[in-house]
Amino acid sequence: MSKSYIKLGELASYINGYAFKPKDRGSEGLPIIRIQDLTGSSNDKGFYKGTYPSKIEINNGDVLISWSASLGVYVWNNGKALLNQHIFKVVFDKGEIDKDYFVYAVQFSLHRMRQLTHGATMKHVVKKDFENVLIPYPSLKDQRKVAHVLDKLKESINKKMDELTKLDELIKARFVEMFGDPINNQKGWKILRIEDLVENNKYAIKAGPFGSALKKEFYVSKGYKIYGQEQVIKNDPSFGNYYISQEKYTSLKNYRVKAGDVLISLVGTYGKLMIMPDDYELGIINPRLIKITFDKDLVNPIYFKYFFQSDAEKKVLTHNTHGGTMGILNVKIIRKVALPLPPLALQNEFANFVQQVDKSKVAVQKSLDETQKLFDSLMQEYFG
Repeated sequence: MSKSYIKLGELASYINGYAFKPKDRGSEGLPIIRIQDLTGSSNDKGFYKGTYPSKIEINNGDVLISWSASLGVYVWNNGKALLNQHIFKVVFDKGEIDKDYFVYAVQFSLHRMRQLTHGATMKHVVKKDFENVLIPYPSLKDQRKVAHVLDKLKESINKKMDELTKLDELIKARFVEMFGDPINNQKGWKILRIEDLVENNKYAIKAGPFGSALKKEFYVSKGYKIYGQEQVIKNDPSFGNYYISQEKYTSLKNYRVKAGDVLISLVGTYGKLMIMPDDYELGIINPRLIKITFDKDLVNPIYFKYFFQSDAEKKVLTHNTHGGTMGILNVKIIRKVALPLPPLALQNEFANFVQQVDKSKVAVQKSLDETQKLFDSLMQEYFG
């Protein structure tokens, strides 16, 4: 396949959206599409009923490129709409290009575009810089071959992701079936606070060490693991490479983790949860986490995990967090969380169900990772 290159500006025209004002946004007319509507970060659509320049109208199949704040390329398939500012509509009126190939090429080039961004608080790409970005430009026949291969892989990736989502939904449905809504307590379980369900020691609920107890200068290249939000958010205790020495590990014994401990993130991306596995690395938590050691005769950590991460309970946590722009949980809040307490045998039955579903998820995730790796490799081969 030829490795000749062409500038994006030589392939198409890029029409910027209209700067709609807040007063233009109503409840009738055509939807106004903003960047957050493309990324899925907002469900608050506005509508415009009036005259508008035809160039800002978008329809199914149009390629859109967000060039400010969040850079991305999208194919619009949600009917007639109007384009807001900070988004280009691509009009293929110049070079010969397969649309799907173009989308993949631009997607691969996004990292280059990010390097060209201007602005302090809101990053954006200057149109001139954008149009000067080079992409490989093989024959139209070869473009279509590339797009076909990548489409098939993308379809496979999306199917595997959907399968993982459905498996997660299966677990949530089973939870509600067995235990009912955790807030309404439809099944009338006894309600106890977390502080009444932990091991009988003062370190069973413990936030990580603050102040001088765990400074960056105490970190070493090899030793005992420091668990933080990165591991909890990724739900991967093996992630990360921060360690402390044997001496610090000994002095911070009250912050050590063990198998079955529940770790919860406290700051920013708060409320995320991870259960320490049996094959964990010895280590401690950092100040952004809290650890809970439940009484194993009362609470199965897997039951607690799905209770704690239920939609209803997340609303309670959101209501009780502190802080302005950044939500913060603390030990006091966690201790007082009320937990419906079904019989341990029922909790264990649910946990066994989760573990069986998780085996299926592991297999699907492995296949997804392999497919994604192949997709990334081919993207590098075609466009690198």
